[in-house]
Amino acid sequence: MAVLRARKTNNEVDQPSSPVLRFGSDKPLKLDAGTLLSPFQIAYQTYGTLNDARSNAILVCHALTGDQHVASTNPVTGKPGWWEVLIGPGKIIDTNRFFVICSNVIGGCLGSTGPASTNPATGKPYGLDLPIITIRDMVRAQQMLIDHFGIEKLFCVLGGSMGGMQVLEWASSYPERVFSALPIATGARHSSQNIAFHEVGRQAVMADPDWHGGKYFEHGKRPEKGLAVARMAAHITYLSEAALHRKFGRNLQDREALTFGFDADFQIESYLRHQGMTFVDRFDANSYLYMTRSMDYFDLAADHGGRLADAFAGTKTRFCLVSFTSDWLFPTEESRSIVHALNAAGASVSFVEIET
Repeated sequence: MAVLRARKTNNEVDQPSSPVLRFGSDKPLKLDAGTLLSPFQIAYQTYGTLNDARSNAILVCHALTGDQHVASTNPVTGKPGWWEVLIGPGKIIDTNRFFVICSNVIGGCLGSTGPASTNPATGKPYGLDLPIITIRDMVRAQQMLIDHFGIEKLFCVLGGSMGGMQVLEWASSYPERVFSALPIATGARHSSQNIAFHEVGRQAVMADPDWHGGKYFEHGKRPEKGLAVARMAAHITYLSEAALHRKFGRNLQDREALTFGFDADFQIESYLRHQGMTFVDRFDANSYLYMTRSMDYFDLAADHGGRLADAFAGTKTRFCLVSFTSDWLFPTEESRSIVHALNAAGASVSFVEIET
C-alpha cells in the first residue's frame, strides 16, 4: 500500500494532482460482481486536521459527476469546489473543528481506478473490461481509505444524489462506524424512470461513432458528442417542469425573434447545450456508463429481504434527510420512504424539505 499523487497519463482524461492511496495484490477490493479488483487506487482530498482521538472526521461522498475537490479549486476546470460555500474555516462544516475527507469513487475518472485507468493485464485502459462497480463497492473502497487514516468512527457521512446512496450504504453496512448520516436528495433505490433516463444517456454515448466499443483511447478521439447529449438529457431531470418554467419559460436566447432554423432559439436549449459542451472537457464517457449503472443497481431493500427497515435494524446512527421540492430525479417522497423505514427500525431521524 502506498500514498502517491494522481497524474495525467496519455490514456486518461485530465486528472488533478491529488493524494492517491494505492492497494496492491495483498489487499484486493472484493466486488459485488464476484471478482477482485487488484491493484487499485483511491484519489482523495482532505481539509482540516484529524485530532488525536481521531473522532472529528467527516466523509463527504460525491454525486454522479462530482469529484474529490469538494472545497478547493478544481485544477481541471478552475472552478471553486462544488461545496466550497459549505466547507472551510468558520463555515457550516468548520475545518477548524473537523477533518473532512472526500475521495473520487472507484469507477470514476479523477485519479481513482476506473475504466480509463491502465489494466495491468494488458497495459491498455480497462475500457469495458473493468468489472461493473456498485455503490457498495464504492463504500468498501472508502472504508479501506478510512482505515488508512486509523479512524474507527466517522462523526458524519454526508452527500447528495449518488453521494446520498453511498451515505445510506455506509449507514447500513457499517453502522458502528457512523455517528451521524446526512443523505441529501437521494433514494434507497433508483426508480424505473431514472433508469430509463440513464439508459437514454448510455445509448447516446454508445451510438457515437467515436466510442469504438469503449476502446476510444486507442483511436485518439473521445465520444464527446454522445457524452454531451447524455449530459443534456440528465440535466432535464435535475429540475421539475415548474422549476424549468420559472427559470427559463419560453424565453428566447439573445434574440428578439425566432430564427426558423435549428440554432438554440430558446434559453433552455442554450443552457442544455452549454452543460453538454462543458461536461465533456472534464469527464470520461466510460466512467459515465459505469457510474449511471451503479446507481441503477442500487436497491437497499432488495439487499435485505425486500424490507428497507431491515437495512437499518438496530442502528445507533443519527439521521437527517434533506429533500428539495423542485427535484424531479429524487422527489420528496423518496426521502419520506426512507424516513418511514428508519422510524420502523427505531432509528433517530429528522427530515427537512427545502422549498426550491
